Amino acid sequence: MTQGKLWGGRFTQPTDKFVEEFTASIEFDQRLYRYDIRGSKAHAEMLGRQGIISDEEAEQIISGLNTIMEDIETGKVVFSVELEDIHMNIEARLIERIGAVGGKLHTGRSRNDQVAVDIRLYLRDEIDTILGYLQQLEASLIKQAEANLDVIMPGYTHLQTAQPVLYSHHMLAYREMIARDHSRLQDLRARFNLMPLGAGALAGTTFNIDREWVAEQLGFDGVTSNSLDSVSDRDFAIEFCSFAGILMMHLSRLSEELILWSSADFNFIELSDAFCTGSSIMPQKKNPDVPELVRGKTGRVYGNLISLLTLMKSLPLAYNKDMQEDKEPLFDTIDTVKGSLKVFADMIAEMQVKGDNMRIAAARGFSTATDVADYCVRKGLPFRQAHEVVGKTVRYCVETGKDIPELTLDEFRQFSPLIEQDIYDCVTLEASVNARKATGGTAREAVERELARLKK
Repeated sequence: MTQGKLWGGRFTQPTDKFVEEFTASIEFDQRLYRYDIRGSKAHAEMLGRQGIISDEEAEQIISGLNTIMEDIETGKVVFSVELEDIHMNIEARLIERIGAVGGKLHTGRSRNDQVAVDIRLYLRDEIDTILGYLQQLEASLIKQAEANLDVIMPGYTHLQTAQPVLYSHHMLAYREMIARDHSRLQDLRARFNLMPLGAGALAGTTFNIDREWVAEQLGFDGVTSNSLDSVSDRDFAIEFCSFAGILMMHLSRLSEELILWSSADFNFIELSDAFCTGSSIMPQKKNPDVPELVRGKTGRVYGNLISLLTLMKSLPLAYNKDMQEDKEPLFDTIDTVKGSLKVFADMIAEMQVKGDNMRIAAARGFSTATDVADYCVRKGLPFRQAHEVVGKTVRYCVETGKDIPELTLDEFRQFSPLIEQDIYDCVTLEASVNARKATGGTAREAVERELARLKK
């Protein structure tokens, strides 16, 4: 298919071949074809309803667009770099197919508001898909928590053993992060679901269009209020990449833990073979490639956010060609997030927990020391003094090679006469965990309440 530029009337020279290739976006914006055709069909029907074109012309245009959609879906269309972008490729093919009436489709709109509505339609669908993946990951984390309610593991600060916690509590901490991501994405979807079509190039249109009707047909909650802002706004793309950066940070933190936990030094979990690879030289290796790759991909998502922020930071109103560079960072971020979420949800669902190893690790490092301090406080000792008592107790344990529960009562009492036989009811792993019953705590009782809440 060969055809002159649809905008070429003012020009006396053809576009330089390299410039043509350099400025074209069809290689990456062709993924918008469904949305371009969907928006064009609604626009054409509106033009017919308003009497701007005849009903017959509107029907011809819509029928032509339907056949083009079918051709693209069946691989019959070869997109042309000479026609620059998905909008011009589709419009040129429409004119070729139905004649001059195809040229009437562009009445009352510009490529500036056309691409703005295409991206919003596309992003809205992708957001709905990603929301589903977020729910799947939340469900996998909850499933892990439900299946391992008896597993006690060391809780860390500074990656040093701090206090024992339930593994279930640890998994639900990540569920909290993913739930916030879910909420952020829902907020974004509601905020940007306004239709920019009808803004024209920047100032609106002189034709008697019905923007509200088109918005309703396309599933928007309303229309944008300012034509200049409508064609130059990319806040929604930046906000999506911001959401994605926070989400990938959460996945990267969990990835780091899974990588550590699956190592021989920790040996807390076993990742399914389906999500690991081996070594070309070391036959014993089982590498956690999926969490490593997700951890690595976090950087590219951060880069895409910075790219979009930098792109938009100095642009005067309204549309500028620079904004063609918005799509590749957005598209790459969408693809990365979808892939990462899908593989993570499946991997977490199949992950096996080595509860005995976790318990052994939780028993090391004097993880119940804080419980001894709390015990002394309940006996009437001010906390700062109790802290000192326990500090001396731990130093004694280090010197003698004992853990806190192994001390005799006489050994305890050399540091405080307030300590009595009931100290042993406080320093077991179960006692330490289950003493923390307040909402948000790690006690089994508190975790079960939280799981019950989530099921509702």
